[in-house]
Amino acid sequence: MSLFYDGDKLLRSLAEIENQRRRFEKEISDAFEFGSFNFAKESLAILDNLQRVRIAIKNDEALKENKDLDKFLDNIIIIEKDLVNIFEKNRIVKIDTKNKKFDPNLHQAMSEIEDDSVETGNILQEIQPGYMLGERLLRPALVGVAKKKEGKTQEIKDKKEEK
Repeated sequence: MSLFYDGDKLLRSLAEIENQRRRFEKEISDAFEFGSFNFAKESLAILDNLQRVRIAIKNDEALKENKDLDKFLDNIIIIEKDLVNIFEKNRIVKIDTKNKKFDPNLHQAMSEIEDDSVETGNILQEIQPGYMLGERLLRPALVGVAKKKEGKTQEIKDKKEEK
C-alpha cells in the first residue's frame, strides 16, 4: 500500500514540476512580448514624424522652389519604406481602414461625417494609421466615420410617427 502511495505522490510531484516549467516558459515569453510591444509602440512615433515631415516639406512654399527638394523627399520616402519593412518583419502591420466598417476593437472614431452615399458606420477618413503587433492591438486607427444627414434622420422619424 505504501509503495502505491509513494508512486502517486511521485506522479503528483512530477506533474507539479511540469506545470511550473510551463508557467516559467509562459512568463518568459510574455516578458519578451511585452518588451517588444512597448518598443514597437514607441517606434511608431518615428514613422509618424517622418510622414509629417514629408508632408510639411512638400507643402512649404519656400522649399518648393528648391531644386534638391525632390531628392530630399525621395530619401525620406526610402527611410519610411525601410522602417515599414522592419515593422513587417517583426509582425507589426498597419490596420486596413479603406472601405471598412468601424470596429471599436481596431478603430477610434475621432469625427462623424455626414454622408448619405455610404452606410452609417463606414470609415470615410483615416486621421492616423493604427497598427497590430501579431494579433494584439498596438495602436487603434483614428478615423472619421459616416453618419446620415440630420434632415434625413428626422424625416425617417416623422414618417414612422405618421404610421
